[in-house]
Amino acid sequence: SLRGSWRLRSGNGSVSLRAEVPGCVHTALLRRGLIQDPYYRFNDVMYRWISLDNWTYSRTFKTPFDVRKWQKVNLVFEGVDTVAQILLNNVTLGRTDNMFNRYSFDVTSVIQEVNFVEVRFSSAISYAAEQSRCHKAHSIPPACPPPVQKGECHANFIRKEQCSFSWDWGPSFPSQGIWKDVRIEAYNHYHLIYFSITPFFVKSAQQWYLEVESIFDLVSSKPIAGLVTVNIPKLQTQQMFSVKLQPGEGSIVLRVNINKSAAVEAWWPNGHGRQTGYNMTTTFMMEAGCQIEKFSKVYFRTVELVQEPIPGSPGLSFYFRINGLPIFIKGSNWIPADSFQDRVTYDTLRLLLKSAADANMNALRVWGGGVYEQDEFYDICDEMGIMIWQDFMFACALYPTDQNYLESVRAEVSHQVRRLKSHPSIILWSGNNENEAAIASNWFSIPYADIGLYVKDYVTLYVKNIREIVLSEDKSRPFVASSPTNGLESVKEGWVSRDPYDTRYGDTHFYDYDSDCWNWTVYPKTRFASEYGFQSWPSFSTIEKVSSPEDWSYTSNFSHHRQHHERGNIQMLREIGRHFKLPQSPDPVKHFKDMIYLTQVMQAQCIKTETEFYRFSQSEIVDGEGHTMGALYWQLNDIWQAPSWASLEYGGKWKLLHYFAQNFFAPLLPVAYEDKGMLHIYGVSDLHEDHKLTLRVVVHTWSSLEPVCTLAKEDVTVKAQSAVPIYKESISGLLEGCRNCTRKSCVITFCLVGEDGLWSPMNHYFLSSLKDAVGLEKTQLSASVSQQDDVYIFVLQTTAIAPFVTLDVGSIKGRFSDNGFLMTEEKKMVVFYPWEPTSVEELESSLILTSLLDVV
Repeated sequence: SLRGSWRLRSGNGSVSLRAEVPGCVHTALLRRGLIQDPYYRFNDVMYRWISLDNWTYSRTFKTPFDVRKWQKVNLVFEGVDTVAQILLNNVTLGRTDNMFNRYSFDVTSVIQEVNFVEVRFSSAISYAAEQSRCHKAHSIPPACPPPVQKGECHANFIRKEQCSFSWDWGPSFPSQGIWKDVRIEAYNHYHLIYFSITPFFVKSAQQWYLEVESIFDLVSSKPIAGLVTVNIPKLQTQQMFSVKLQPGEGSIVLRVNINKSAAVEAWWPNGHGRQTGYNMTTTFMMEAGCQIEKFSKVYFRTVELVQEPIPGSPGLSFYFRINGLPIFIKGSNWIPADSFQDRVTYDTLRLLLKSAADANMNALRVWGGGVYEQDEFYDICDEMGIMIWQDFMFACALYPTDQNYLESVRAEVSHQVRRLKSHPSIILWSGNNENEAAIASNWFSIPYADIGLYVKDYVTLYVKNIREIVLSEDKSRPFVASSPTNGLESVKEGWVSRDPYDTRYGDTHFYDYDSDCWNWTVYPKTRFASEYGFQSWPSFSTIEKVSSPEDWSYTSNFSHHRQHHERGNIQMLREIGRHFKLPQSPDPVKHFKDMIYLTQVMQAQCIKTETEFYRFSQSEIVDGEGHTMGALYWQLNDIWQAPSWASLEYGGKWKLLHYFAQNFFAPLLPVAYEDKGMLHIYGVSDLHEDHKLTLRVVVHTWSSLEPVCTLAKEDVTVKAQSAVPIYKESISGLLEGCRNCTRKSCVITFCLVGEDGLWSPMNHYFLSSLKDAVGLEKTQLSASVSQQDDVYIFVLQTTAIAPFVTLDVGSIKGRFSDNGFLMTEEKKMVVFYPWEPTSVEELESSLILTSLLDVV
């Protein structure tokens, strides 16, 4: 391995330093103290010069073996970001221009005992601009991002993380670097390059089999024969195969039938069963060369994307069947966890993915403007039962289709599919993010006469190239060309449908910042909601790390600079103003903190309303729409400290939305909505059995902790994996029976309880905006903290009903069991799960308790 210390120098040699590989220029400069934190204040703009320079990585290394004894020696780069010339001992080996590709250079004739390797980078910004200039055919929009993003132009002309040129939630840091492993490989006879295992289930025979594919490089000029043994002890399965390798690069595919008498446990998504994996050993014994032994974890699961007619509804369904069972997809969208990939450690990934699983998510969409994630990401998803909708890395743009570009993309797709297809977590390949919609809705104002040209390019790239490779490399999972798409209907319409947002087909993306987000009727009753969301600000403790006191106001230059979504800060204000009183504090810092709190309350409440709507729509068709089978809100995580759609802040801290997600994605949940003066409550269940439960409805006046009326409806049947109506009452009737409650003076809470300890989270329904609530009193909130084993117990006390009670322990890493809740009882116990060592004293001194009435 050539990981470790390299030399790094700027274009004219004026800056020279030691740099870690894997790594990039920005983190190297930061580690050496030559720049400040790139995320601090306005540094994203101040440090543009770094990405405009051409940097060179170099090092000397001794060959750890006798060069003459090996028939073939390769220099392998798992990832180069992005445009570089590679030299060994002053001989140019080749060039790289695709961040997502693996590059292997034959250095057999160049390598010596002591070697000098150089990677001469060119600025990605300059390269993209040059590629765009040289593109003589029709223009490929968009040329540049909107000014509010403070980004760079022509990202679509370079095969690099698209959001590194800026996005509406992230900065522009198009760095340069060797971002993955680099090593020397030496071998005689043959070498294993890729190894993958995909499971299949034969219904007629009720038997599993595995397709085991090995891709080799064979050095010799003659074929080599040998034996391959595959052994899965736990499944009493052992098979031996005679194989023959042909000269050059080639693959052997083996079909391993699983012993029928063995009980195979399938891999299930989070909340639906276990994630059982089996140890498998594959041994290659060839007549020449050494024996290769491969140890793998193998999983068994099937996936189908079902698109079929639905009785009583035009269009087609769009849902996933895992192991033959329809699964409602609950989760979010994943973006890169950092602008600098070398800072994304195993621990970073584990914390974020564990937080997703802890919030009852079973799926994430790896969005197409970032990167194909590292192996560990998918390993953790396999282990936690998080299904992955995997985009290819094309987003919100049109792309060139010249020969060089297509060849690069073909190599990228084939490499990524081979690398990733063994992961049971990946359930879908998707060609791009929003590019079908970009053409269909004509985002880039292309003259009508030219649209055909762009449709042809689109089909060339995503269908004739990407899809063709995916289908030949991986027959075990579905492929869609875009998101949103109309699925089979888009295919029928020539891959670009008239309206990719049609609720009756495929998936939809939906954003509306102008309507009232508490009003469920504004949301599309779609088959599958793969993107939807609202912004909020991250906690003060997160912002504080990258700002100075003059920045701490909602209208500061910093707050304006950090917001990359046009009119984003104003939209949040407007959405808050519909239902809450805006803060009036004369103290600017208090005002800023109140605003942050309210944006998080607003975001959580909006996405709760929208997600509950998608969940209760899963079993019904209304006016031809419904059977919603997926809710992936935008977005899970943050790339830096800024206002965004995320529910997890940069660093992993949970926003209120993430705490709400834990409830609105619960396996069992009662959901309320109002229609024409009637209150409807649905029982939503992801459980595999029907349950007889009791629905408890409690009405409080805002002015008292004593309920004004309690209703228990017994023997309510909540059906397995569906959403059924369980309660209906006119709101006026309900209120009249409760000592003359009014919409403004009362609030409804409700939950489902079973005899066997089964219970749902407590849910609430507001009958009016909280700014109009009558009887809400300022409360005295207090908390005592104690330690119990490796968690901490917070016992909260209140003197009055308190909406959106929030515990915040600043930058102490960890999460609470519940947060942002409506407190209707005098006492409540909340658990704090620390992610690093802390103490009762530290927690007590950091704790800030806030409820809606603390905003003044």
